[in-house]
Amino acid sequence: MSAYKVSKAALNAYTRLTAKKFPKIIVNCVHPGYVVTDMTSQTGFITVEDGAKGPVMAALLPNVGPSGINNAAEIGIIMHEEFQTGGGFLQVADKKAYLLTNVIEEPYELGEQCLKTNYYATKAVTEALLPLLHLSKSPRIVNITSTYGDLYFLHNKKLKEELQDIENLTEERIDEIIKWFLLDFKTAKLQENGWPLTVSAYKVSKAALNAYTRLLAKKFKNIIVNCVHPGYVLTDMTFQTGFITVEEGAKGPVMAALLTNDGPSGVYFNQTKIAPFFATNGL
Repeated sequence: MSAYKVSKAALNAYTRLTAKKFPKIIVNCVHPGYVVTDMTSQTGFITVEDGAKGPVMAALLPNVGPSGINNAAEIGIIMHEEFQTGGGFLQVADKKAYLLTNVIEEPYELGEQCLKTNYYATKAVTEALLPLLHLSKSPRIVNITSTYGDLYFLHNKKLKEELQDIENLTEERIDEIIKWFLLDFKTAKLQENGWPLTVSAYKVSKAALNAYTRLLAKKFKNIIVNCVHPGYVLTDMTFQTGFITVEEGAKGPVMAALLTNDGPSGVYFNQTKIAPFFATNGL
């Protein structure tokens, strides 16, 4: 196992150099444990779920935590105290958007950053890693999405149909849709053109990511590509209003990453179960 040991020693050193070079980014390395997987010929001591705890914990470290890879997600809103005391995201609905001015704010600048982080950054990382994934015998792409990516939250019927039509949809068209949304967001035309009225940028970012996931699965038949909603998790991103723990939220993404080679591709998992991209109630 000489090469493996040297590769990991080199990776550890590179992690420390990266943390030193980029003090604003939390960069850490994690040993998940001796996990029962094909890599260990099923001789490990702990389950995949237990092995996921360390990496998930490192990914969700607060900004004051030791240097490591932080959670790459942007909600695009400012949450006031009433958000937490009023029930978190359960109170956020387009039909009562006018009642939420003291609960959440949605500045254009945060909305733009939300799209850059949740969609364009995910896309950039994916494209950078594709050449390596093609060298793998069991390549997997798991995009973290949300129930807010459900097309239910779009009020423009033509746009819903367009994002569902994977046979004709293109990445270029997704870019055009995002630019259209940002223009309407900036000029206060969200309601006029059928966009979400609450947590708007986040919902559009996740709907775009879902569509991109399906396009990837269509384009690369040798890679299993899926998106997963981890659940309403207790994290800083939900203002600690979630229902499930970080460990429970990790189950869906880990399951999708460890699908067998004949597993589904181009689907949406709501935690660990396949769900439609367009539900009747958005849940």
